[in-house]
Amino acid sequence: MRVVVAPDSFGGTLSAPEAARAIVEGWNRQVPGDVLITAPMADGGPGFVAVLHEALGGELIVDTVPGPYGDPVPVTWLKVGATAYIESAQACGLHLGDRREPLIASTAGVGRVLAAALASGVDRIVVGLGGSATNDGGAGLLSALGATADAPLDAGPAALDDVTTVDLTAAHARFADVELVIASDVDSTLLGMFGATKTFGPQKGLSDDQIIRVDAILDRFVEVVCGPTPAERRIADMPGAGAAGGLGFALLVLGGTVTSGIDLVAEAVGLRDLAATADLVVTGEGRYDFSSRAGKVVFGVARAAGEAARPCIVLAGQVEVGSREMRAMGVESAYAVADVTGLERALAEPYPSLVELASRAARTWSR
Repeated sequence: MRVVVAPDSFGGTLSAPEAARAIVEGWNRQVPGDVLITAPMADGGPGFVAVLHEALGGELIVDTVPGPYGDPVPVTWLKVGATAYIESAQACGLHLGDRREPLIASTAGVGRVLAAALASGVDRIVVGLGGSATNDGGAGLLSALGATADAPLDAGPAALDDVTTVDLTAAHARFADVELVIASDVDSTLLGMFGATKTFGPQKGLSDDQIIRVDAILDRFVEVVCGPTPAERRIADMPGAGAAGGLGFALLVLGGTVTSGIDLVAEAVGLRDLAATADLVVTGEGRYDFSSRAGKVVFGVARAAGEAARPCIVLAGQVEVGSREMRAMGVESAYAVADVTGLERALAEPYPSLVELASRAARTWSR
């Protein structure tokens, strides 16, 4: 039996390559004769650069930039020919620490990485968006690329409360001859009921009152950057503008185009061709829930399996989706590490716990 193993990272416990190795190890324990092909995946969030480096090769370049609260953090970006691949979460991700103060968190570090890529002479930059701790509409990124204003752009959304003018001339000039691609894990807009702040603000630490305040601040920021009319403000309503707390909006303002992060990675690793030659496709993530429905790795892998008429199963840390909903996503079955080992052990010993789960799944699915 031929099995393609294409998981996402498991939250902050396992990278996608580590998860793939654990699944292979567990499967081989139960059925050593099966052929397993690994294709670690990402959707633009954490692991984006590592997965693309494994698939495409290229040169990894390390820089140190300000994290979301100004502390220096190391960032690794990938250069393949004249294309740079950047993972925004490395500079402003939730996983960088336990601190949750989105009112003052900034995306300036992401802008610094873009500036380094531009200085290297590339003519195409792909920015993976997802997993951010920030909600500043990308103001910090714009500042790091030369934008100026009558209020600090690099001190989080709270500092934008009094902004009345923003000059993007210098930032626009840097991308005059550079293609900018936004690889997003979500298609949310920037503002409103289904926008970045309302949808993702709570997980970043925003209270209900702060959500209302920040959304109003970003609404004003859009007006200052783009103009007051609906036609001028339409960038904020574009799918992906709300990705990574509004980083998508800032990159769209600079001329970027949005693409699906999972589709970009799937093409790089040749997922559709791999699925077409497989008997089964196995994917996974830390928490398989309703947010997996669009733009995420599980959804993209299941779709590729469905296009090839191959069954797809999910191995996850936790499963919060019912059988009817998962089948609507193209998933035959889903299995939770927490159900096998308990949540405490799943978090404390993620690798051996996933090995055990994979072994049990192989017992059911292998011929």
